Amino acid sequence: MKVITLLYTTKVLIMRLLNKINYLLFAFCFVFSVAGQNSSKKPLNVIWISVEDMGPVLSSYGNKSIQTPNIDRLANEGIKYTNAYATVGVCAPSRFSIITSMYPARLGAHNMRTGDHNNFKWPEDVKFRQNKGVVDKSGENIPDYEVVTPSYVKPFTEYLREQGYYCVNDDKCDYQFNAPFTAWDDVYGGGSYKNAPDGAPFFYVKNYYTTHESRIWLRKDKPITVDPEKVPVPDYYPDIPIVRSDIARKYSNIEALDKEVGELLEQLKADGVLNNSIIFFWSDHGGNLLRQKRAVGDSGLHVPLIVRYPDGYRAGETENRLVSLMDLGPTVMSLIGINPPDYMDGKAFAGDFEQSPRQYIYGSADRFDECTDMQRSVLDGRYVYIKNFMPELPLIYRNKYREQIPMNKHLIELDSLNRLEGNAAYIFMKSKPNEELYDLENDPYEVYNLADNPKYEFKLQELRTQLGQWQEAIDDKGFVPESELIKSFWPNMKQPSTAKVNIQINSEYISLSCETKGASIGYQMGDDVGTNYWKLYTTPIQTEPNEKIRARAIRIGYKASSISTN
Repeated sequence: MKVITLLYTTKVLIMRLLNKINYLLFAFCFVFSVAGQNSSKKPLNVIWISVEDMGPVLSSYGNKSIQTPNIDRLANEGIKYTNAYATVGVCAPSRFSIITSMYPARLGAHNMRTGDHNNFKWPEDVKFRQNKGVVDKSGENIPDYEVVTPSYVKPFTEYLREQGYYCVNDDKCDYQFNAPFTAWDDVYGGGSYKNAPDGAPFFYVKNYYTTHESRIWLRKDKPITVDPEKVPVPDYYPDIPIVRSDIARKYSNIEALDKEVGELLEQLKADGVLNNSIIFFWSDHGGNLLRQKRAVGDSGLHVPLIVRYPDGYRAGETENRLVSLMDLGPTVMSLIGINPPDYMDGKAFAGDFEQSPRQYIYGSADRFDECTDMQRSVLDGRYVYIKNFMPELPLIYRNKYREQIPMNKHLIELDSLNRLEGNAAYIFMKSKPNEELYDLENDPYEVYNLADNPKYEFKLQELRTQLGQWQEAIDDKGFVPESELIKSFWPNMKQPSTAKVNIQINSEYISLSCETKGASIGYQMGDDVGTNYWKLYTTPIQTEPNEKIRARAIRIGYKASSISTN
């Protein structure tokens, strides 16, 4: 009996061993088969169509008073996201979160804006104003400065460049720091994906300004293509001609943008890249009118987001998951096979490294130009909770820039004359409640505050708790006066400098290093020497005898190093 049992046990062990060998052989063959397929497949290009100051008011999102056939085409051929949000309702802090994939309030980049960093400048051309008529909440003067991020934070595009992607931005930056020359292959304006080296995949950002707040007055003489009598008027505005006129101008600008998008799509098709590119269409924050831009609720943060894949993947579908604009960079990385680093607040919502959907979106509002406030918000897709940390201030404060829009200035005048009433008077509250709670399903324009309604106490407690936990988790820098933040970035109010690049040469390779922790290194060799083009240094460079090299380093917020040569 023992012999039989022993023979049976031995047979079982042998069978298990054979099964494992067969499985390993299968897995080995499968991996190499996939590897062979991937090696022969051309990497996908990624294209961002970045637009300004626009909520989800397109015809593909249900707005019947506007015609946007080209953007609708993207939606029909791609995935339409209905719950996408900015981190801040204004350009620079929002774009900081996009390029770094980090919350602005975590890293002290939440104030609008830190300096003249709208477009790329060479390090030698960066200038800082010492007095621009701006003070912080403690009354201290705020000069121009650059946010200094922790040493481990990089523009996400550097991870793409490391993998051989040609990265071109045409041409807005506005990152709260001067764009490092290592972040892009081309960011000088007018650049094109056509300049990518033969066989190299590209990441191309096309920025359109047509829908920016300023275009309400700068395009006042352009044709009105939307009937003012047919535009929807939000509940927080009076239904008067000047309001309808500016809303019609806003929508006409969007229709003009749609034509530009159509021209780009035709160009992509003509160049043969449309069917090998993933296209993202998004706006940097919500709407451009009063109580939209700079707002911390749905009207200021809610944006359109469409992702079109070249193979028709999920074409025409609607996706309701919560997405932050911080997630764009990690998602691009995930789609091209790069695992986003753990430090990022952004989460990939597609690709190999997709993460679980967000439960909440968090927003912030602080200094906007010459005006200071502090608000924080949390949204769950239906409800919006806002905490006002300076409730003694009015909701609609005076701001010279936005009062160039005719209706904005007129509404402020009407309010001063007490000629606004009902919902149209709501946003002109002279002081703010400590808390606001809105149900977007029943109150899409956020004019009925439910914070004191006992029926919503559970939701109020939930979102209040979530906001508090988030602020604690990120160590919200909104509580720190901006003048103190600047001193933490620039000790003694002097911008730190990046150390010079060390060049080490042996018979076959050149190695580059920099003593500044977190610095990125750019270099030029061969025909690139003396041009605007700087390659990103990642590993030792194979070289020919006596080959010339130029190198310089930069860390976010630091002054760039001088140029080293061999």
